[in-house]
Amino acid sequence: MYTQGLDQLGRSELHVPTAETAALEQGFLARVDREEKIEPKDWMPAAYRQTLIRQISQHAHSEIVGMLPEGNWITRAPTLKRKAVLIAKVQDEGGHGAYLYSAAETLGVARSDLIDQLLAGTAKYSSIFNYPTVSWADVGAIGWLVDGAAIMNQIPLCRCSYGPYARAMVRICKEESFHQRQGFEIMLTLARGTREQRAMAQAALDRWWWPSLMMFGPSDVDSKHGAQSTRWKIKRVSNDDLRQKFVDVTVPQADFLGLKVPDPDLAWDAAGQHYRFGTIDWTEFNEVLKGNGPCNHERLAARRRAHEEGAWVREAALAYADKQRNRQASAA
Repeated sequence: MYTQGLDQLGRSELHVPTAETAALEQGFLARVDREEKIEPKDWMPAAYRQTLIRQISQHAHSEIVGMLPEGNWITRAPTLKRKAVLIAKVQDEGGHGAYLYSAAETLGVARSDLIDQLLAGTAKYSSIFNYPTVSWADVGAIGWLVDGAAIMNQIPLCRCSYGPYARAMVRICKEESFHQRQGFEIMLTLARGTREQRAMAQAALDRWWWPSLMMFGPSDVDSKHGAQSTRWKIKRVSNDDLRQKFVDVTVPQADFLGLKVPDPDLAWDAAGQHYRFGTIDWTEFNEVLKGNGPCNHERLAARRRAHEEGAWVREAALAYADKQRNRQASAA
């Protein structure tokens, strides 16, 4: 998902309750089991707080970096309507990042620190955004596949045990559903177009299919902290179950489009009522996470440049806020 790096946590963030916190943790787990939301001022285990900070911040970073692959097609969209829709979508992603940074701040971390970590290259974001968008069809494939995978991941987060995160996800999921439909509509238009347009759609599916499956993170057997996140009800569904659901939903959509999923091992299992699919190249996944993907350096360079060029806006906003506070203090 957008927080694949959670499986890279260090030993310092492993959950090790102490005798002093045993009673508090028992009460905390009882609340979680009763499906009560944990709020910012409630007691929570330090490891729960750190897991949430990392997960929410990685999610926020992914939304912000995720603006880049599609943003560079705004000036090249084929029609004015396509341009307007794409602008709205990219703007939505920026808003999602803002919601999520706000949710992370409720856990006692400064937004500026999180952004500094992203710009320094020490924070993770989803590997999917380190792939290039080489044609207009890639914009459609991102909406259909990437946003489709994101929705599959994020709907369970609407029931996350941490209240601010769960509430932010409700709005985000509603907007992501429109993004997915927009992407599928682009692919449908191309698939029903000329031979060249159909070939463009197929090539985009070929490029984005496997990275989309990687979005769900490592296989459950290799996921180091999935069990603890599930116990805390941060995570509701396992990586492999979400991936399987995505494949089962998406393959019939590809059939409807008249496109072929680039997996020679893909087959319907009548007994299990699921599609069986080939082995994911986890070496590629890990290399991209390490910063060795096709566009890792380009994406961070773009974010750093935007941050530097936007410094005057932040400074002006702070100066205006100070001026307003001074005026209010003088009038009091």
